[in-house]
Amino acid sequence: MPYICVRGVDHYYEWVKAEEDIKVKPVMVFIHGWAGSARYWESTAIALSKDFDCLLYDMRGFGRSNGKVPVLAATEALGELPAPVAETIEELSYELDEYARDLAALLDGLELKKVYLNAHSTGASVATIFLNLYPERVEKAILTCSGVFEYDEKAFAAFHKFGGYVVKFRPKWLAKIPFVDRMFMARFLKRSIPKSDRQAFLDDFLMADYAAAIGTMVTAVSENAAKFMPQEFTNLTVSTLLVAGEYDQIIPPAMGRQAASLSDKVEFVLMPNTAHFPMLEDPITYLKSVRQFLQVA
Repeated sequence: MPYICVRGVDHYYEWVKAEEDIKVKPVMVFIHGWAGSARYWESTAIALSKDFDCLLYDMRGFGRSNGKVPVLAATEALGELPAPVAETIEELSYELDEYARDLAALLDGLELKKVYLNAHSTGASVATIFLNLYPERVEKAILTCSGVFEYDEKAFAAFHKFGGYVVKFRPKWLAKIPFVDRMFMARFLKRSIPKSDRQAFLDDFLMADYAAAIGTMVTAVSENAAKFMPQEFTNLTVSTLLVAGEYDQIIPPAMGRQAASLSDKVEFVLMPNTAHFPMLEDPITYLKSVRQFLQVA
């Protein structure tokens, strides 16, 4: 499997390209969401490979990039994140802007100057920050299931506490229980998706690095994020498509609509009868919206 060292940490990546196609094409980079991996983007990448060379990678601490890496605690909210232990590796936190800098380093390592982005959920927040840090490096961006939210101290504290329990209790035998993949994904979906996709997401959740899963959860859903993410959308200068699922319980479409309203660079599309994985629940409609935005056949 191909790996590249990004800021001292090995990252898994792979290319999805049309077979026997030798023409030079633009590059589209896919960014997954919390506790997932690039695996659930594969079908979308294959569908777009006629027009783009698609780069998929697993973010630090997730999927196949989940080695035990020394990092600084992004927050002490749960008091369980590790302290740095190696001077040869950059002191990395779980802040979203650090993941955006990971992406910049990945592109540098692969000698990619300018790309298209397609990012999902927490990965879409990372992409939004990347768009403002490095606008010259992105042609166009697609944010799937993203938005802004208001801070609620009690609700956030309850979310972090419950999420901490969920992340802590992840026995490997859970994946062997019949139909557990269907139950696990129920809250994320409105329509059924292939079992292989459900199982892949469950496997990724079970194998995610504990500190990375906790750290990104706490930083992505926080008072700080509620304050700075609206400004990130307001500051966008890159043409962006924001796709929301009508029945998304994780990031309700109202949050996406609010985010899109903050910038005239953002086009908002609501996908009916889908939830948090519209690209898997209704790939035909999703790809139609994406191709229309990108102006490709």
